[in-house]
Amino acid sequence: MTDPLGPGPGRRPGGRSARVRAQVLDAVRAELAENGHEGLTMEGVATRAGVHRATVYRRWRDVGGLLVDVIDAAGEADWRPPDTGSLRGDLTALNREIQESLVVRPSFALALMAASFHSEQAARAQTRLWAGRYAQCEILVERAVERGELPARHTDARSLLIAATAPLYHQLVLLRTDPDPHLPERAAAAAVLAAAAGAFSVRREESV
Repeated sequence: MTDPLGPGPGRRPGGRSARVRAQVLDAVRAELAENGHEGLTMEGVATRAGVHRATVYRRWRDVGGLLVDVIDAAGEADWRPPDTGSLRGDLTALNREIQESLVVRPSFALALMAASFHSEQAARAQTRLWAGRYAQCEILVERAVERGELPARHTDARSLLIAATAPLYHQLVLLRTDPDPHLPERAAAAAVLAAAAGAFSVRREESV
């Protein structure tokens, strides 16, 4: 489903700075996925990245800084919401992406969720990332309204998106069940039916 210390807001480093950042963030992802938040250290990241640890400390300061940057970097990725031609198809495709990220072993997505419970910096960054992803995906609902798949009255896009994707997290993160190949489509279909019935409609006074 989004980077600080170093370049200021809106600026991205170039040349050697960009290469160092990419090496370090790749190392953070690998360390998190393999060892979890508890095993993430500045020294371990520097060694894996092939960068002097003084460089890592100077730019990221601590593990919290590394976590924030790797989360922010996810938001910089050129990701686009699915566009299959139908709301059900779009939500199914989105759910398949989510399921894939949660079942791959080791799962960086799961490691990052766990890390956010141990770092306030990471928690804030992850909230920004998810808010951005939901905002990006609102276009799925807008297109569905334009196609006549949803009622013309205002539909709360975020509520619909949460309803469509929540079963994946419930089954795979909370219950830790084996992945169900049919769950992405089943969850999407249920959310579409509920939306078409007006379950996520917002009265005009509520949307003001």
